[in-house]
Amino acid sequence: MTPAPTTEETPAPTETEVPASKAFSKTSEFIPTAEPPVSRRDRTRTPSDMFEKVVFVNRCAKVVKGGRRFSFSALLVVGDNKGKVGVGFGKAREVAEAIRKATENAKKNLHGYHVGPSTIPHEVTGVFGGGRVLLRPASLGTGLIAGGGVRAVLEAAGVKDILAKSMGSSNPANVVKATVDALSRLRTRSQILETRGKKRPEKGKES
Repeated sequence: MTPAPTTEETPAPTETEVPASKAFSKTSEFIPTAEPPVSRRDRTRTPSDMFEKVVFVNRCAKVVKGGRRFSFSALLVVGDNKGKVGVGFGKAREVAEAIRKATENAKKNLHGYHVGPSTIPHEVTGVFGGGRVLLRPASLGTGLIAGGGVRAVLEAAGVKDILAKSMGSSNPANVVKATVDALSRLRTRSQILETRGKKRPEKGKES
């Protein structure tokens, strides 16, 4: 006689532990997710409405036993095109890092200046070190007649019609700071009358 076939008992399914991160997978769309951490680079990124321009990048080489070590310095101008301008300077081993440091520095040094909707109120001269910059107001439609660091600062300030001339050193840092010095010397008509102890005459009563 042949032995009767034995039936093997199948083990009962055991419950597997589900990790806590996947416990609510069906309703994961309702679980608020944590925001990604903001990197240091994003914190220093200039907003889209801000004007940013690199004026000059300098490379310096140091000779050591193993060869040459390069370092970079960047001069940068930041502005809101509404009269606020900031100048920054940064140094690092890489160009991108030097520009990032210069942007940080420029955003910390933002200052407002008395700039009209199109041009400046009066002629002014700015001096810094060996740099000397002359700014003259211009009529509507003249354009921005300037170059180099002077143009970068005036663009950041929002000036559209002006005549500018650099009459001193050609060092970009001195030229940029001389332009900022010229903007800081600007005064409106009401400010000049106040210093003289006079009141601004009303419209229609001016002689």
